[in-house]
Amino acid sequence: MSSSPQSAFSTRTRLLLIMGVTTALAAVSLIAGLSTARAADPTLHQLAAAKGKYFGSATDNPELTDTAYTAILGTEFGQITPGNSMKWDTTEPTRNTFAFTKGDAIVSFAKSHNQIVRAHTLVWHSQLPSWVSSLASTEVQAAMENHITQVATHYAGQVYAWDVVNEPFNEDGTFRTSVFYNAMGSGYIATALRAARAADPTAKLYLNDYNIDGTGAKADAMYNLAVSLKAQGVPLDGIGFQGHLAIQYGFPTNMQANLQRFADLGLDVAITELDVRMILPRDATKDATQSTYYTNVVNACVAVTRCVGVTIWDYTDKYSWVPSVFSGQGAALPWDENLAKKPAYTAIYQALGGIVSTTSPSPSSPAPSTPAPQNGCKVVYTANPWTEGSGVGGFTASITITNTSSTAINGWALRFSLPSGQTLTQSGWNATYAVSGQAVTATNLSYNSAIGANGSTSIGFNGRWTGSYTSPAAFTLNNVTCS
Repeated sequence: MSSSPQSAFSTRTRLLLIMGVTTALAAVSLIAGLSTARAADPTLHQLAAAKGKYFGSATDNPELTDTAYTAILGTEFGQITPGNSMKWDTTEPTRNTFAFTKGDAIVSFAKSHNQIVRAHTLVWHSQLPSWVSSLASTEVQAAMENHITQVATHYAGQVYAWDVVNEPFNEDGTFRTSVFYNAMGSGYIATALRAARAADPTAKLYLNDYNIDGTGAKADAMYNLAVSLKAQGVPLDGIGFQGHLAIQYGFPTNMQANLQRFADLGLDVAITELDVRMILPRDATKDATQSTYYTNVVNACVAVTRCVGVTIWDYTDKYSWVPSVFSGQGAALPWDENLAKKPAYTAIYQALGGIVSTTSPSPSSPAPSTPAPQNGCKVVYTANPWTEGSGVGGFTASITITNTSSTAINGWALRFSLPSGQTLTQSGWNATYAVSGQAVTATNLSYNSAIGANGSTSIGFNGRWTGSYTSPAAFTLNNVTCS
């Protein structure tokens, strides 16, 4: 492959060929409801494949002995990333002595489950064996080039992409000091990319970093580096946006636009290590915010043609890295520690176009179309609108519903009218949405049908607006006007 990136069309075509055209077509058929007899709901990867993307998970070698875990890993995802087994301390623990057993096990699992592999990572300041840090500066380049050559050659033709250089920047956009930067300056990045291309001509070559998901100094530094590398003819195919988010810090600014500006350089972009942590303990409100974050990320990727896919950083809280690094935080992934799906899973599923099936309410619960009146409710509606041009834009809305009565609500329907010029662009999350003109009815799902006395639940959706942005004026819950 030449040093210039492939077109967006050829990238999507290659992905679909790797993942299986029949899988994508089957997903389209399921989503559109063209088949009345379906054996199972589509997986997250099938939904993503129908949009020309992949949906994947990181994993690691100890997890592969957990059969309940691997049953989901091997069926729900179309791509996997080895969390640690291809890093320098594992693959070259002593100089010029290479070990590939752990990485080979991940690749073997992927092959046996028709999955592609994002290989991670060739050059990183962390998880280096002590011999690398002890090298004289005059020896660093040769050692780095040899490492890249040996590891990438071993996996040549077996992996879809490489994170060639991982986390090259500080938060302020300056280059991170490391054994490589100290010895070679910022030119080590171009040298690493050229060595990786020579060793594996078919793999996509990425730079990967965290806290570049939204606009800011660090993202600008990565953008400027990408521009410079392309101007020099350095082989660079894509940028990886890690996506390690936390609900207490707010969602990254202008994520979709940020992804798009890199794509406009002719680069692929990918969400490579997504998780959304929270301060424990977990509760329904935090789950709802987390679901919104996951939805926003997936929506941003779906909206950018050259965003090739999303990878979550392992899929279950059982194997999350978060609690060991961020004291008192966790619950960052779409499956809990018991491998049960959380609201975040439903949010991702719906953002990818999946239809959530709801069961009929039990005789003791009122049907959504004829809900039983309640005595009191409160609705807090917040929105994050953005402008895409004169008099047009989009928005993400979050709604917190509080039952202010003294008895529990069992089954609910929230009704409101969108202001003129607004439309829903996605099915939303944590509720089933029905739209007639400007009128919207949001009906509970099975897991949030009950709202206890003085309890609350949160839902949300994405929309478009023209003219000027305003919020809905009034809400009713089960035909009772909310304050």
